[in-house]
Amino acid sequence: PSFFAFPLSEELDFAQGAGLILNYHTAWFALMLRGRLTEGETVLVHGAAGGVGTAVIQVAKGAGARVIGVVSNDEKERVAREAGADDVVRSDGAWKDETQELTGGGVDVVIDPVGGDRFTDSLRALREDGRLVVIGFTGGSIPEVKVNRLLLNNTEVIGAGWGAYVLGRPDLTREIGGEIGRLVGEGFVRPTVGARYPLDRAGEALALLDGRGATGKVVLEVGEG
Repeated sequence: PSFFAFPLSEELDFAQGAGLILNYHTAWFALMLRGRLTEGETVLVHGAAGGVGTAVIQVAKGAGARVIGVVSNDEKERVAREAGADDVVRSDGAWKDETQELTGGGVDVVIDPVGGDRFTDSLRALREDGRLVVIGFTGGSIPEVKVNRLLLNNTEVIGAGWGAYVLGRPDLTREIGGEIGRLVGEGFVRPTVGARYPLDRAGEALALLDGRGATGKVVLEVGEG
């Protein structure tokens, strides 16, 4: 749709602009509209070095939040910190316990694009009144919710399906675009481009994604002429 077209800020190149609509609109939708994030709250983001993960970090920082990223290795920790994460924990360690220690009781919002076996510990990482926002299932399996945990701890599990939701709401898309543009202007949003490939090497780009080696946005560049 034409309402997905936005002017590219002078602060960004075309490769960075390629990640703005999907990644940053998803991040804003998940954090601000669905997750009801407010200034001073703490966000835990899984997959913090990925395209959506780095977008979530930057949008959350722009909203005045503290951000803890969950990553799997040193390189992804570097990417998450460069994106603005205040703290980073490792997915193969005791990340839930470390998060509890860092926050003194848990986080206000978890952004989860992974699902799988992390889901239950994500619920446990929430403080009272916390919100777990589900944006995907890259871990493969779709978890189930034990609703007694939500009742006892006064927490929420919230779905954030940006694409289908905004298709019939062009005004919302323009509003989100305006907010992202503001964050670009204020210096909070600088899309992380982890790799660039010419279009005829698209297979290599897909292999990088499939092997979970990608960081930030993987961009295919179309030659001129």
